Amino acid sequence: MIAGFFTIFDSMYKSIILPVLLILSVTATRAALPDDKDMLYEYRIAQLNTRSPVALDYNKEVRRYIDLFTGPRKADMASIIGLSKLYFPIFDEILDRYSLPYELKYLTIVESGLNPLAVSKSGAVGLWQFLLNTSRLFDLQVTSYIDERRDPWKSTEAACKYLNYLNNTFHDWHLVLSSYNGGPGEVRKAIERCKGETDYWKLRPYLSEQAKNYVPAFIAAVYIMNFYNEHGIVPSVPDYDYSALDTLHIRNPQSFEQISAIIDLPVDRIRWLNPVYRTDFIPEQYPWSVLVLPSEKVLPYLQHEIRILGYSTPREDYNRMVQQAGSTTGRTRIIHEVQPGEFTHRMAMKYNCTPENIKAWNNLNSYDVMAGQKLVIWVSNE
Repeated sequence: MIAGFFTIFDSMYKSIILPVLLILSVTATRAALPDDKDMLYEYRIAQLNTRSPVALDYNKEVRRYIDLFTGPRKADMASIIGLSKLYFPIFDEILDRYSLPYELKYLTIVESGLNPLAVSKSGAVGLWQFLLNTSRLFDLQVTSYIDERRDPWKSTEAACKYLNYLNNTFHDWHLVLSSYNGGPGEVRKAIERCKGETDYWKLRPYLSEQAKNYVPAFIAAVYIMNFYNEHGIVPSVPDYDYSALDTLHIRNPQSFEQISAIIDLPVDRIRWLNPVYRTDFIPEQYPWSVLVLPSEKVLPYLQHEIRILGYSTPREDYNRMVQQAGSTTGRTRIIHEVQPGEFTHRMAMKYNCTPENIKAWNNLNSYDVMAGQKLVIWVSNE
């Protein structure tokens, strides 16, 4: 009978009392605005928390990241929200396959800003930021031609396997997030230093600075992705979203330039849709390689595949490089003032170009430069 009473009370709490409390909360919040945003943020995050297996807490650390995402990084968030239309359907499908919380897709915002080409200071690569040795634990292929850490499908598969492993280890999503960022060893050491405590917020002082800020940044990212409209963030719409793309299985090696020449799609678009290929070249793989194209370009590709394979890409050599030295495609213009003792080759290495580029961009008769001379340099956008 007592058990029955608690069952009835629990049902009443969820169906009647909790909604009333939320209404009172939002009414109080509106009265407090604009002087006190904390109550509004706390209420909104409490709403999200009711449907998230990953605990979404609100405190001054989370507020700090909300202010960052809606302030200095507002333009970045507009771009990220746009890119989510391309990548989140992929993440959701694979997270669902592994029975993992969908909220974990927001990890990629903190990790890479939804940039598959992102490289951290430690050398981690891709949307989910895998180090080379860690990626090999999950059978991600990294060669001179291919880096599957940059593949949205395969890297997400690997991330799900890793998140499952971490969840089986810690059974707490805050600790899983922290260990995904800092490694399980760091979290174990923090628990030992804290005499067995496993509450993330109590462990924070024992974590590294990066791991310490990871969970607050994650919670703020979840908040922004659900309430960006309320902060006046207008998504930057990418050229393609998930529904506008298709994939082909191809069995013959070919370059992006070959494909571009036949189907009239710029190389930089092919590169953006296929970040897994490191050198604008698709090598032969068993049983096939994957090529992602806009849906409207699939039929032209299939109709002209023989021509694509037969298209001869001009061989890269020194003479061709000299002829194209003045090209500024895909580059941003800067001005460099020559320092004492600085020479053309050193500047070329600094800006990832060639002495021939610098000579052509500045109409120089020789490679000689003088201290104080101002040179135009076109820096690669990649």
